[in-house]
Amino acid sequence: MNVEQFIPVHTICTSYQIEVSFLHELNDIGLVEINIIEEIAYVHQDQIRAIEKMIRLHHDLDVNIEGIDVVFNLLNKLDALQTELAAAKRRLRIYEN
Repeated sequence: MNVEQFIPVHTICTSYQIEVSFLHELNDIGLVEINIIEEIAYVHQDQIRAIEKMIRLHHDLDVNIEGIDVVFNLLNKLDALQTELAAAKRRLRIYEN
């Protein structure tokens, strides 16, 4: 595993002024994947954008962990439906021409 692509949980919590328990709760419900490398908890850099959204939901809108889970599951379903709709439109264009 390339540690250069991971950010320590402690660094994230310090930078965003959040509790470590917040990230662990997100990990417990499957929204964030925390990796333990040499006894240090890390998050992959690709998850930072999603974590920022979750922090904004939690702090700015007072959404609890369960609410964040619901929001992200709905957003994932919406993305899947948009992808499916785009594929259906492409197939429809074939028959229209």
